[in-house]
Amino acid sequence: MAHPERRPVASLWIGTRLGYLNQLCLLSHVQQGHPTTLYCTDAVENVPAGVEVRAASEIMDIDRGLVDETSASFLSNVFRYKMIRATGAVWIDCDAFCHRPFPDEAEAIFAGHGMRGALNCGVMAIPREGALMDLLLDYYDNLPEAPPWFNDRQKRRLARQDPSLPHAARIYRAERTAFGPQAFTYFAKATGDYDRAMAPEVLYPVPFQLNDIFYDPHGRVEGWFTEATWSVHLYTNGTRPWWRKNPPLENSYAWRMCRQVGIDPSAALE
Repeated sequence: MAHPERRPVASLWIGTRLGYLNQLCLLSHVQQGHPTTLYCTDAVENVPAGVEVRAASEIMDIDRGLVDETSASFLSNVFRYKMIRATGAVWIDCDAFCHRPFPDEAEAIFAGHGMRGALNCGVMAIPREGALMDLLLDYYDNLPEAPPWFNDRQKRRLARQDPSLPHAARIYRAERTAFGPQAFTYFAKATGDYDRAMAPEVLYPVPFQLNDIFYDPHGRVEGWFTEATWSVHLYTNGTRPWWRKNPPLENSYAWRMCRQVGIDPSAALE
């Protein structure tokens, strides 16, 4: 039975090839009825059928030199807000599996994360216009000498960075999440939007610290899920290299979801 068309979702890919978990997560949104767009910097050879590919430059230019000094996910932190403002789509990281469709009426989609209470921005929707969006975009477009929430230890680490690097790269190397969860949490608190956050079980039911459970053939990841769970973050940035180079073990969550969605992991290994 065909799903009704739901609200659009979108993500960014920097590179030429998706991993099998990225294919899995993108296609899971398509199969739940979400029009799914992947903004790309390059020609990507293995995007699943049903995912619309568009040029990342439609949203913003990607400074590949800055990416080389940081990481492939670095500029996605500003890209997601500019994409939301331009299109109104829900941002999804390429390692977020769609467990249930996102409700059409949910204006604010973001949640607490892990075991520390900070917000994450791996799956999110916020109003296209408003104080939170304005503060986030101003932060990225007009970087301060140091992020306003940096403590003395973080400032000292920033001061030790190579002065020849771009300022954004120095901040990133001092604190990797200064452009992601840290920034989003800080500005959401400043505007009062922090109180609109959903519980971790909605978007991040499994804590990051336990991400190996997705590959355990004897573990039942679903024990972490509740009736409130919409998305399951698979945390590919924390995935051990062995799992990126080998198919998931039979009966693990990753193996079962690949079979359910129709992804062949062996065709998209590193």
